[in-house]
Amino acid sequence: MSGDPQGPVSGDPRVSVKRLGVVGWPAAHSLSPLIQNAALRDAGMGADWRYQLLPMPPELFGETVRALSAVGFRGVNVTIPHKRAALALADAAAESARGSGAANTLLFEPDGLIQAENSDAPALIAALSARTEIRGSSVVVLGAGGSARTAVWALSQAGAREISVWNRTPARARELADACGARALAGAPPRQGEVLINCTAAGLDGGDQLAQVGLSAQALTGWGVVVDYVYRPGGTDLANGARAAAVPCVDGLELLVGQGAISFELFTGRSGRDAGRAMRAALAISSVP
Repeated sequence: MSGDPQGPVSGDPRVSVKRLGVVGWPAAHSLSPLIQNAALRDAGMGADWRYQLLPMPPELFGETVRALSAVGFRGVNVTIPHKRAALALADAAAESARGSGAANTLLFEPDGLIQAENSDAPALIAALSARTEIRGSSVVVLGAGGSARTAVWALSQAGAREISVWNRTPARARELADACGARALAGAPPRQGEVLINCTAAGLDGGDQLAQVGLSAQALTGWGVVVDYVYRPGGTDLANGARAAAVPCVDGLELLVGQGAISFELFTGRSGRDAGRAMRAALAISSVP
């Protein structure tokens, strides 16, 4: 693992700096340090708090995360591929994490216990509700990892009528669908529907995102709303294609800020609403669309 994992040792005066981070593999693409540090500065906490990247391969996840509290960490966000492992590691879990089977936020309590939270679920519902009525809707979720599991659970709780799961590995789609009361799709993803949500990592590496999920730009015109968890400078193929087709779109940056603001409030006890404003301003300043 890299990214200054060890930090100050017990008894070192630097341990008074409260530390936060994002754990993932890979993690270099993450904009969480940019937006979280901007929120800390805006709240007047920049001198005493620091948020950093924590690249962490799966084989080191459990051992390393358990050691973070001792070196000054108050909490971490968790991204691909660790969300299910984060829930399994925790000593206690909020309903959002327990119900979805995944955690994207871990809080290190003073007594040494680890609390699992999931800020992805409320962020998705808030963003999607601003574009469409979720209750009674039909949704297709692409992917079968932690984000997809969270999306399926959150949509079910919000009253979606039908939730279908597609994955490049059909067995994984069936596993998630069976576990969450959804429907597994075989073959290519549908070319039309009410809500399409991409929870895969397709496009994260700069490849042809639409081809990786079996879609085309033309197919996006058949959807009522498109959601893409992936974010890239300049936008993703899916998000840009949806906008070009005049289809309402929730992009990965909006979801990043939404879940980040909720996590910020969990970490610090300060206003998530104010944090969200600071985060959006930081993304605008950095020229990330």
